[in-house]
Amino acid sequence: MASPLGKSVEFLRDFGLFDVILPFLLVFTVTFAVLEKTRILGSTKIHGTDESIPNKNLNAMVSFVVALLVVATANIVRALNESLPNIVLLLVASLSFLILIGIFVKDELDFAEKHKKWNMAFIIIMFIGVILIFLNAIYMNIAGEEVSVLEYSIDWIIDNWSGTIFGSIVILVIVVVAIGYITSSKQGKKKDGE
Repeated sequence: MASPLGKSVEFLRDFGLFDVILPFLLVFTVTFAVLEKTRILGSTKIHGTDESIPNKNLNAMVSFVVALLVVATANIVRALNESLPNIVLLLVASLSFLILIGIFVKDELDFAEKHKKWNMAFIIIMFIGVILIFLNAIYMNIAGEEVSVLEYSIDWIIDNWSGTIFGSIVILVIVVVAIGYITSSKQGKKKDGE
């Protein structure tokens, strides 16, 4: 028998809280915050001062329309509902890792300042993790079967790993990484020599 809280969550799911209301609020809030911060839609001056404030009416209207369009598209809502819990799981895993590191540190842990290379490595790993989570949450219809973009990409790589396209991509990546490494090391030597 389901608990009363379980029944209430089922009721909220049937009501559309997770498919309509929460995605709408999330997209509206994020879009509104970005528009307020960037002031893309302009700003108005406060009378008698040189200060200006963002156009809240325009920002709110654009955010409202964008959020409604997102909620109207079932695929985007599905991708949000599948990816955000996994991103939170990634956040909890990284927080747990930092807590475990903090056990062995005597003073306050300033990981970003004291270990810049490790910090950059973790940022890159988290960025790749977020991209993989979203690629796994976006689905395509191939031959009447729903397949995530990540699954399709992995299958394509496995099927074509010895082909000319995949070989060309690998060579291109190696060349780009080599050029990036060579140009960055020259800039570092110039700074040290000056």
